[in-house]
Amino acid sequence: MAPPQGPQAPQEFGGPLGAAALLLLLPATMFHLLLAARSGPARLLGLPPSLPAPAELWSPRALLLLLAWLGLQAALYLLPARQVATGLELKDRRRLLYPINGFQALVLTALLVAVGVLLGLPLGALTEMLLPLASAATLMAFIFSLLLYLKALVAPASALAPGGNTGNLIYDFFLGRELNPRICSFDFKYFCELRPGLMAWVLINLALLLREAELRGSPSLAMWLVNGFQLLYVADALWYEEAVLTTMDITHDGFGFMLAFGDLVWVPFTYSLQAQFLLYHPQALGLPMALVICFINAVGYFIFRRANSQKNTFRKNPSDPSVAGLETIPTATGRKLLVSGWWGMVRHPNYLGDLIMSLAWSLPCGVSHLLPYFYILYFTALLVHREARDEQQCLRKYGRAWQEYCQRVPYRIVPYVY
Repeated sequence: MAPPQGPQAPQEFGGPLGAAALLLLLPATMFHLLLAARSGPARLLGLPPSLPAPAELWSPRALLLLLAWLGLQAALYLLPARQVATGLELKDRRRLLYPINGFQALVLTALLVAVGVLLGLPLGALTEMLLPLASAATLMAFIFSLLLYLKALVAPASALAPGGNTGNLIYDFFLGRELNPRICSFDFKYFCELRPGLMAWVLINLALLLREAELRGSPSLAMWLVNGFQLLYVADALWYEEAVLTTMDITHDGFGFMLAFGDLVWVPFTYSLQAQFLLYHPQALGLPMALVICFINAVGYFIFRRANSQKNTFRKNPSDPSVAGLETIPTATGRKLLVSGWWGMVRHPNYLGDLIMSLAWSLPCGVSHLLPYFYILYFTALLVHREARDEQQCLRKYGRAWQEYCQRVPYRIVPYVY
């Protein structure tokens, strides 16, 4: 067993006390959102008018559906990939291999769902099972995280994450001890990061759209927009799947409850909140306003995609003609920091695009309720916190070069604001 770092190591999320609070707060928030979306008042703040009976929260059928879904996505993960990518160098000098077949899995999943619907699969009935599905997924996330923690107890020191090896059970369980837990070539963190949760998100959205068509004759324009915007986002993430290998989740964070619950439970059941709200609270949306919302989403997506593409191209090949002329700052690690182009405008232009898109996802729900805007409120807090964590890591890694970069690019996410 690897020796713990000890309590003197820097701790995040409020340390053990904060981790314990989040173990309770995250599932409670998710269930509150699920209940509020289907309630009449649809209040973001305040308890729903009535709480569900225990029978509404658990169903063996929901557990079987969840296991079947995870099994399907695991099988698609193991299919031959269009390419195999190499991860960043680890502490023991190894570079892990990752299959790049997420978009392939999305297409095959879409074909299977389409065939099922044509054969009479009542996909719209999935909307009546969101509560038991969320319960089953939450239970599975806790069990899965416990197994990951136990596996990490016998992992070598070189396999542990920088921050999840403090010796405190609750904190390490939450943050994750092992950086890249694997069985043979099956990487659990990489699999969960983009596959089952993201695709379940668009599947739930589609089920809500079909259910609205059953209830009202056809899906509303607002529902079409929410489905289309979020499908584009998920398809983009899976098409550019290789980019996830350089993110903080993969390179720095251990795989514990924080990521397991986030990937498998939080994403599908809370990111579909706008579509859930529209099913129970239909909104009239005219074509002119719809076009304005489409423009907002297009602007956000353009910034998000161009900024990420510029960063990824520079990391893979700094001599590429599209980035060769950009100004850079050399660092002691041998890498260079972009200080012009999108990354000379703000330090995280991709986050700016993310936030603009999140606004476009909420606007189809109107302005009479705060609930559909939970996503942009949460996502703003998430990105500000993630940006602060990234700042600390970059300062430790690049030192004076990062300080110079911050002087040259003073704004973090929003130009002239933050």
